[in-house]
Amino acid sequence: MTIFNTLLDSVPIPRMLRVRQRFERPVLKDPVAELIKQLEYGSCLGKVKKGMSIAVAVGSRGISKQPAIVKALITQLKSAGAEPFIVPAMGSHGGAVAEGQKSMLEGMGFSEEYLGVPIRATMETIHLGDAGPDLPAYIDRYAHEADGIVIVNRVKPHVAFRGPYESGLAKMITIGLGKQRGAEVCHDLGFGKMAEHIPAIAAKTLEQSNILFAVGLLENAYHETCRVEVIPADEILEREPALQEEAKRLAPRLAFDELEVLIMDEIGKDISGTGFDTNVVGRYHTPYVSGGPAIARIAVLDITDVSHGNGNGLGIVDFTTMRAFNKFRFDQTYPNSLTSTVPASVKIPMVLENDRQAIQAAIRTCNLIRKEEARVVRIKNTIAMDEIEISENLISSARKNPLLEIACEPYELSFNKEGNLF
Repeated sequence: MTIFNTLLDSVPIPRMLRVRQRFERPVLKDPVAELIKQLEYGSCLGKVKKGMSIAVAVGSRGISKQPAIVKALITQLKSAGAEPFIVPAMGSHGGAVAEGQKSMLEGMGFSEEYLGVPIRATMETIHLGDAGPDLPAYIDRYAHEADGIVIVNRVKPHVAFRGPYESGLAKMITIGLGKQRGAEVCHDLGFGKMAEHIPAIAAKTLEQSNILFAVGLLENAYHETCRVEVIPADEILEREPALQEEAKRLAPRLAFDELEVLIMDEIGKDISGTGFDTNVVGRYHTPYVSGGPAIARIAVLDITDVSHGNGNGLGIVDFTTMRAFNKFRFDQTYPNSLTSTVPASVKIPMVLENDRQAIQAAIRTCNLIRKEEARVVRIKNTIAMDEIEISENLISSARKNPLLEIACEPYELSFNKEGNLF
């Protein structure tokens, strides 16, 4: 018996029930076929000549069907006579080392065996010139040495700032392909300037590099591909803002504006750059973005395996488990924070022995006299939002919401002998 048992064992955990959240759901039945159609009937593939080496830039996010989409792109490039290869375009992710970035890609399904092309990872960059005072533009050395570059990325809202270019194509050009040095340049003056710096440096890179075209992907709130856009290099900055606006409209969200407790089963770099989508939960690590629900306490139970110990985002929440803490690797996590200049997101929250204690600690500290009145929601992560769990006292609110569907009767959460959720 520990002091934590004494303090927490009596804290009631409410009965829960599964609820389906309904979102607008445009979807492409076959994103690969759509990509091939646009390449075959558009002008972009015509820029590829026989014998050209093509660097295909891929980032560190878990994007729906991305390995299959990239494989199809590679097949089309080969059919045009090119010699494609993969470059990690993920700034300082993967511990800011080439081996870590290659390992992240492989963990997301981008193996050399599956794609049929090599992965060439380096942190070396080439200086392309300056986009303005103290705004040098850098690019991955392997990408720069290739005859052409193709960008593949999802366009979505950023977790730390607002602007017409947030997470997407321009950011991958500026920060992803810029590697550690490019990421550092763009972050040094803070997220308050990011909306200006990303398009400025991207414009310089597009002007001075051999980028041929980009493949922009949009997802709906169900983490399904709903749009594929093959965009010529000279149209990227013109067309991306409209994609960003559509992405914001389609983004997932919680159906409740105010909660005492949110439980997230997992966070990770494959989910979001900050481990989870801050827009979904209304918790932010910079003052340059706001909105979302008001949640008194948040508990995170685990870190995804594919994150390789990158626990970025833990510092924004209140409680976590020993299981997550034991996965936390300083060498994988801190380079992001040192580069982004935002230390808040990599702090360690209160660490509890197991899932049960983390949940009970969140409920105990939510400033309610009657803890059984705590409104609690549990989600797997911030990209799996179609089905969530809510506490029994939220049933009335759920029934009044036409976008919610109650899927079952209330039940007790089940814990194993170690105190972790089944």
